[in-house]
Amino acid sequence: MPPRKTETNEMTRSGYERLSEELTHLRTTKRQEVARQLEEARAFGDLSENAEYAAAKEEQAKLEDRISDLEAILSKVTVIDDEKLDTTRAGVGLRITLEDLDHGGKTHTYDLIGSEELSGAAFSSDGVQRISQKSPVGQAISGHLVGEEVLVKIPRGTRRLKIAAISK
Repeated sequence: MPPRKTETNEMTRSGYERLSEELTHLRTTKRQEVARQLEEARAFGDLSENAEYAAAKEEQAKLEDRISDLEAILSKVTVIDDEKLDTTRAGVGLRITLEDLDHGGKTHTYDLIGSEELSGAAFSSDGVQRISQKSPVGQAISGHLVGEEVLVKIPRGTRRLKIAAISK
């Protein structure tokens, strides 16, 4: 049997740090909070009819699921080195300005991020919208050069976009 291919995902340094901090918080502070909730609920007596205990157990299950998800995500991540980013081609970690050729040349600027990072804020700290590399636009522009036109299949049809600028 051939070895299983391990899928890796690219992620920006800030995205990796944010998910790592969340994992640390969940493993320490949040686990302690849930353990206290369980202990308090046990003190109410009969566990079979104890709504507080059931709620705390459900919270514990959700917490452990999120911890497992984060561990799996972080174990398969390739962190993008900001210093080595190639600004000649659209890729993760770069800011891409697109010209919408179907709507009078209106421009849109996006930060292209790893797909696992999108669970955080939809906008960067300076207000630029963040899009996933696995989104329709992200997939269409990845690897393309400034000046190239790309076709993006979206739910309402196809859009023609031109890569106007790429920067860090």
